[in-house]
Amino acid sequence: MHPLLLTTMIATGALILLGAASCRLPEIGAGLILHPPLRKVASAPPPACREVTFTGAGVTLRGWRGQGAGPRRGTMIYLHGVADNRASGTGVIERFRARGFDVVAYDSRGHGQSGGAGTTYGFYEKQDLQRVMDTLDAGPIVLVGSSLGAAVALQVAAEDPRVSAVVAAESFSDLRTVVAERAPFFFTADAIGKAITLAEEQGNFRMEAVNPAAAAARITAPVLLVHGDADTDTPPDHAHRLYAALAGPKRLLLVSGAKHSESLREASVWNEVERWLDTTLGFAPGPPPAHRPPRG
Repeated sequence: MHPLLLTTMIATGALILLGAASCRLPEIGAGLILHPPLRKVASAPPPACREVTFTGAGVTLRGWRGQGAGPRRGTMIYLHGVADNRASGTGVIERFRARGFDVVAYDSRGHGQSGGAGTTYGFYEKQDLQRVMDTLDAGPIVLVGSSLGAAVALQVAAEDPRVSAVVAAESFSDLRTVVAERAPFFFTADAIGKAITLAEEQGNFRMEAVNPAAAAARITAPVLLVHGDADTDTPPDHAHRLYAALAGPKRLLLVSGAKHSESLREASVWNEVERWLDTTLGFAPGPPPAHRPPRG
């Protein structure tokens, strides 16, 4: 075969494969949106906590629940990030339980051991959280969320007066923007748009409705936003937009050098969180924890 003909055939074949792959980009993109990688729960419940099952909005949620030590201050609910599970909140649970909070952590729908056909970033997850809240004893409810969990917490706080305070780490301001920002470089704007439409059809939700910044304007509970200033997955601009939109008591804590999922790893950050909560909820400052800083 003539070398020029062989080169032409190879180039033609590559173009055909590239064209076929391009046609599948919306399908691939929708799958990435709705079905983040599944991470199984591999650890036992933290001390003084037990396995529990919650009934969400059409799904079964698996989680942990524990009673606070000493005088009761309320309930803390930990909400994990995308492609994660409740186990990332082990240190948070231990820290708050020692400070008198009843504690709850559960796998979000489509994550860990919970049911659910897909992730909708708050569209259905906020209903799940409200049903978990229905099972709690009376008293202050503090929502501590990371990434996806933070976005869900903010959306629920805008609708449910039972939320007394929110600690939201690394939340996106609106889903459409962060999807576009996180899309692989080879996704064109057209492919991203089609992927979003397909995800909405398959997940039976509206992406425009998943908008923590819009929700922020309706939140009256105090909110502490935490964000890494080196976060490239969900850039700090999201935190600035959320802060600007919040109508109630608010604080923004930017963590120097922290990337995504790193802003809550520093003990100094948790000391600030605890001081803020003590002031916000009117508690006397508690003793410093004797155990390690929270993970995740």
